[in-house]
Amino acid sequence: MSQDHPDVDDEREYPDIKRNSLHEVTKTSYTLGIMLGVFVGLLPQARFKNFNLYIIALSLFHFLEYYITAKYNPLKVHSESFLLNNGKSYMAAHSFAILECLIESVLCPNVKTFSYSRITKACTIIGWLLIILGQYTRTVAMHTAGRSFSHIVKTKKETDHVLVKTGIYSWSRHPSYFGFFWWAIGTQLLLLNPISLLIFITVLWKFFKDRICLEERYLIEFFGTDYADYKTEVSVGIPFVS
Repeated sequence: MSQDHPDVDDEREYPDIKRNSLHEVTKTSYTLGIMLGVFVGLLPQARFKNFNLYIIALSLFHFLEYYITAKYNPLKVHSESFLLNNGKSYMAAHSFAILECLIESVLCPNVKTFSYSRITKACTIIGWLLIILGQYTRTVAMHTAGRSFSHIVKTKKETDHVLVKTGIYSWSRHPSYFGFFWWAIGTQLLLLNPISLLIFITVLWKFFKDRICLEERYLIEFFGTDYADYKTEVSVGIPFVS
């Protein structure tokens, strides 16, 4: 039986199954889904609803890291693409943020409420807006970059690595970093965590400043004057990171 129009799937390139243990991917997705569902379900009964919203945002973030990579950059997706093992510093930062939130909820329960003051209301609203902005920007950046996107800094130019300057990359050189930075800051505003907010701003600013500096050395090596000109025309979007 002949086919005049072969199935497109026949020509599709799939990721290495050895790096995508199906039981690990399924288990992680299931766990994130359970977390999201539980905290959505408990939202009406929660005294400090912002904590539930934080867990919901955290679950969505890590699920989308894998899902978007799998959908638009399948050759580079693997079980670690959820970014749950995003370094000890990342785990420590969110653990400290949760601990701070719980301690302050016990010691200063009235402060951890949306209706406590105009300041808490403003922090909650701004925090949620930053979370939405950050998540949207990072997701769109990963989609737009496609196979040129990577969770690690590339030190060698690959055949499918192209310089993306269109769409969301026309107003930020590193929209995925921009999104991650403001998303993380938003989570601490949402939690009304003054200590963690200062820590997140300081640590993330230094991390992305150093990472962008390192990455752009290779990008200039890969793309030459094309990237150098792009760098002068488009900013990053993170304060004091040029």
